[in-house]
Amino acid sequence: MNLSRQLQDYRLTTAEILYHLPDHPDLLQTFIWQDLDLAPRFPALRRFLDFWHREIEGRLHSVRVASARLITPAEIRHTGHRLTLQ
Repeated sequence: MNLSRQLQDYRLTTAEILYHLPDHPDLLQTFIWQDLDLAPRFPALRRFLDFWHREIEGRLHSVRVASARLITPAEIRHTGHRLTLQ
């Protein structure tokens, strides 16, 4: 993954796309899409969904999106115990 994009606040975005099978519209199938994208507008995901709508026969049912930063501030925890080894 591209570090410069991560520093520009791109986040790892995962979309679970539920769609109707073209030959059996009563059945649903799942497709997982994952890429770096900018929250909350998600331009890369929107481009992909526009492509899907134009080029793929399976009609979309729903899309669930999860997004997480890959570069975060370090977590510092202080322990309540101190051990000494001799």
